[in-house]
Amino acid sequence: MDWLRRADWLTRERVRGYALLLAAASLALLANSYLNAIGPGGTDFLAFWGAGKVTAAGDPAAAYDLAVQQRIQTATGSEGWFAFVNPPPFLFAVAPLGALPFPIAWIVWVLATWALWAWSGIRAFPRLWPLVIAYPGALIAAGHGQTGLLTGALLIAAADRLDRRPAAAGAAIGALVIKPHLALLAPVWFAAGLRWRAFFVAAAVALGLVALSWLVFGGATLVAYTSSWHASEALMEGTNPDFLLRMTTFFSQARLLGGEGAGLAAGALSALMALAAAALAHRRFSRDPRGAGAAVLAASALASPYLFNYDLPFLLFPTLWLVAEGLARGFRPYEKLALLLLYLAPYATRALAFPLGINLMPLAALALLALVWSRGGAGAGTTHAA
Repeated sequence: MDWLRRADWLTRERVRGYALLLAAASLALLANSYLNAIGPGGTDFLAFWGAGKVTAAGDPAAAYDLAVQQRIQTATGSEGWFAFVNPPPFLFAVAPLGALPFPIAWIVWVLATWALWAWSGIRAFPRLWPLVIAYPGALIAAGHGQTGLLTGALLIAAADRLDRRPAAAGAAIGALVIKPHLALLAPVWFAAGLRWRAFFVAAAVALGLVALSWLVFGGATLVAYTSSWHASEALMEGTNPDFLLRMTTFFSQARLLGGEGAGLAAGALSALMALAAAALAHRRFSRDPRGAGAAVLAASALASPYLFNYDLPFLLFPTLWLVAEGLARGFRPYEKLALLLLYLAPYATRALAFPLGINLMPLAALALLALVWSRGGAGAGTTHAA
């Protein structure tokens, strides 16, 4: 069983070739996603484009008006529509898109956010660039026209730059005010590592973006945003299997299988584990700040009860950090095989969720955190960008 234990067949040359083939196949899948997006099936991007359209027209508060959004989004020919629930600072990003026709805006959004995410990933792991551009976790975010590529770029930049440019890392986390549940671990991560410059810059950027959105879009938009909380609350309180199977948290899957009490218990345990990892990461990886960042980003997939596969492009960082560790120090038994499965997991678990009746991504995220954590400790050293 050495072919599994050592996986010597996964050579650098083969991995690069497989990655480039996977990237080419992803282009075909993305083209299909685009055709579905501009057709009756619709896409999550409708919410961003609809919000951008009313903002560009001078009525940003209407981004949170469900009746207005239904009218604007279904006018594209889509049979469905989506509530816009992101905080007002996100309107700065989507307002220019609202000035474009929907089919063009989708292309601009996906290309721009993928380019930013790929640049962030390649900057962190320049020698592993084929694995960056082929990462399946980015495909599902792109196919939905979702925010995962943008938020993933910010999280990867923070993990990569915290030791060398703490202010830039803090600014990246502060910008996550557009989707704040992805930054739940950042205050603990920064404070536990005494990264106070990053801590205060993150707070300043987040508060500054909120204040700027109030000045530009008006207080009525901030008030209207609070109405979107009801839509999010209704979704979280429901037990619709179609919705819960799209989520990637222990909360959602335990709720699906065992009801509300099981979901709350599983979500609480998962969050506590993630917080503990963030608090202890700097101590565990005292000589490798990027290792601490890899642990925190892996734990971030376990921190929030509200998370989807399209939110997970940031898991590129802990996955490729493990690849870089293996290349530098040697791969442990079965580690290559495990990394192959974890590399494919964000997309594969989404594809298998409905046939299996459960989304296995929470288990994959837990395994990823365990693998990263096992690389820390007394024998660990600094691994530079691969």
